[in-house]
This record gives sequence, structure tokens and C-alpha cells, in this order.
Amino acid sequence: MKRKTEFYKFISTILHPVVVPTIGLILYFALINLRVTLRQQMIILAIIFVATYIIPIILLIVLKSIGYVKSYKAKTISERKIPVLFMISLFFFLGNNLTDSYITRDISYLFYGSSLSLVIVYLLFFLKLKTSLHMLSMGNALGFFLLIQQIHTLNVLPVIILFIFLAGLLGNSRLHLKAHTSREVYSGFIIGVLSLFVVYYSYSI
Repeated sequence: MKRKTEFYKFISTILHPVVVPTIGLILYFALINLRVTLRQQMIILAIIFVATYIIPIILLIVLKSIGYVKSYKAKTISERKIPVLFMISLFFFLGNNLTDSYITRDISYLFYGSSLSLVIVYLLFFLKLKTSLHMLSMGNALGFFLLIQQIHTLNVLPVIILFIFLAGLLGNSRLHLKAHTSREVYSGFIIGVLSLFVVYYSYSI
């Protein structure tokens, strides 16, 4: 039982919401040939990594140091409000700055969609409802590649299957660790997937 718990903790760590955007972009650049040079890829990845990994961690460290959150997991709704608001703004800013260039427009959908999904999560706070941010980010990633397959008529089925498998594994991990209820896991995942399509079709109108 202890080994199983440690394994699920490991899964929750390596598939943390701050890690998934970078993983998704690495796979995106590996699969989509948009004549982006390796140097351009590295620059974009560096910017995204700093924005979605380093900055959120610094924010949590600051919030913990001033006593706003009790732990870095930010378990309660009240503890999540500032981090979620911050990430809504950050993701929207990234989407807004990536949408003008052809080589990064696809990526802008990911961040606009992530921003929208977090807006929905924040609105649910007022109903005292919490969703799994782990599953939300996994849903965002899956929705992104479903969208990419549709936009570019590419076969990225292996990646889609991979993210479905990882989503199942991650969801099971969150339930085993009693970090979330089934409703919180499923709602986070569904919101994450659908938000990408809402953004894309709204943008296309």
C-alpha cells in the first residue's frame, strides 16, 4: 500500500499543472512542422517554462511566506483564489501575445483555453465547488491535441491516446491520495477539454 501511495504521489508530481504546458509544447513541436527553427522552439519553450512553472512556484512561495496558504498544495477554495486569478491573467497574457504570429497561433489556443477553464473554476468557487487543477490541465492538453488534429488534419492519435491514458492514471492518483472527489476529478477534466473548443470556435466566428 505504501509503495502504491508513493507511486501515485510521483505521478501527481510529474504531471503537476505547472509541468503539463511544457510537456504539451515539446510534443507539439516534435509533431507539427511549421518551419520553426530549433532556436525559435527553444526560445518559446523557455518563455513558457518560466511563465507556467517558475513564476507560479515563486507566487506560491510568496503566498506561503505571508501565511495566505498553509501548504504549497493550496487545498482549500480560499487558498486557491489568488493563484487561480493570477494564472487566469498570466495565461490570457500569453495567449494574447502568441496569437499574432502564424507559428505560435496554435499555441495561443492552448493558453486562451487554459485561461477560460480557470475562469470557470473561479466562478465555481462562489458555489463552493472545487475542481481538480491537475485534471483541468490534463484536459487542456488533450483538448489542445484534439484541436490540432482538427485544424491541421494531422494524425496525432498516438498522442491523444497517451494523454487519455495519463489522464486516467492521474485521475486515479488524485482519488487514491484523497486529494479530490470523483466529481472534482471529472469536472476538472471535462472543463479543461471543452474550453479549448469553445475558444477556437469563438475565435473563428
